[in-house]
Amino acid sequence: MKLNVANPATGCQMTIEIDDEQKLQAFYDKKLSQEVDGDVIGMEWEGYVFKIMGGQDKQGFPMKQGVLTPNRVRLLLSKGSVGCRGNLMKNGERRRRSVRGCIVSHEISVLHLAIVKKGKEEVEGLTTKIIPRRLGPKRANNIRKLFNLPMEDDVRKYVIRREVKREKSGKDYSKAPKIQRLVTPLTLQRKRRRSALKRRAALKSKAEAAEYEKLIAKRNREARESRRASLSKRKSQSKKE
Repeated sequence: MKLNVANPATGCQMTIEIDDEQKLQAFYDKKLSQEVDGDVIGMEWEGYVFKIMGGQDKQGFPMKQGVLTPNRVRLLLSKGSVGCRGNLMKNGERRRRSVRGCIVSHEISVLHLAIVKKGKEEVEGLTTKIIPRRLGPKRANNIRKLFNLPMEDDVRKYVIRREVKREKSGKDYSKAPKIQRLVTPLTLQRKRRRSALKRRAALKSKAEAAEYEKLIAKRNREARESRRASLSKRKSQSKKE
């Protein structure tokens, strides 16, 4: 079995191939998102804690969270879910696809692990170097969280830009993502305008409903008066006869 160990703190990952069944016994019958001590693989991993993130079986079918079986099953899956790419699928369409359950067994060929807790010793190629992220955060609150900014600071000054090289012209330029959920004076003004329009529409509909009620009451009153007039006319005619 191959173990693909990833370190989210540095962005590095490495693959370990283990053939010893005694070491792999610690992973068998474990489910996705469960944690395993690293010293079961070897003493160089003492103090490390791994979290099982996923895996594939020997035929390449992925493990799916929530399927409580070590066997392979066929499920109706929607577009974009694990085990279903959704090529040429319509919105709302589901197709039956084969996936492996979330329980680790001897049928798994590759297991994906993430380091939750770092041990005492450094691992060459995994904890010794740092691979910078190609793209920075895009959402305004995530940028504030990354740089520990207060709400008063302008987030647009802290967007992570990346340099792009043009092969033909040779001129370099930088690109930055569009900040999502950014609150500016313009967005607040638009929000106030929307709320004012809503209030205006509610007052207008309320006034129109009151006018309609008055009109209905007037017509009902006129209908009652005409009915009384017609009844009195009939009574007077009957008395004359």
